[in-house]
Amino acid sequence: MIIELKNKDTLNVGNFKLKCCVGKKGISKNKFEGDLKTPKGKFGIGNLYWRSDRVKKPQTKLFCKKITRSMAWCNDSKSNLYNKQIRINKRIGHERIFRKDSKYDYFIVIKYNYDKVKKYKGSAIFIHLTKNYKPTAGCIAVTKKDFIIIAKVLKKNSKIIIN
Repeated sequence: MIIELKNKDTLNVGNFKLKCCVGKKGISKNKFEGDLKTPKGKFGIGNLYWRSDRVKKPQTKLFCKKITRSMAWCNDSKSNLYNKQIRINKRIGHERIFRKDSKYDYFIVIKYNYDKVKKYKGSAIFIHLTKNYKPTAGCIAVTKKDFIIIAKVLKKNSKIIIN
């Protein structure tokens, strides 16, 4: 299964055309940490994370991880844990996964800069939730209803193409 971001606001998933939003400064082949851009290219799909205190585990073939209060995502380019899920550590720059808002009630990792990590090239690129389609910090965001559709059709070997 290949899903494709055709433009800044349409995600093609099988026969579904889903409304979405992307990074505040658009899509770029030359992404770097903090640039508010969504990376351009073809990427693998990683784990699906969910907040079990707020939502049900979705029906999916992806590997699922329950979000806990101690989870974060390393955005510290100097760390050897850069662009990986970590336990909260005050000495390492990170983004909390267990959030007050609902953006990360569900999210799927996009394997951008993931397997062979390059420092400063960007981290924490996800498909996550939105209620208002406001631009993101670099992720792709969809409504909860559309996320459930995506989760249902993706497989572990699925790819995403961002044009």
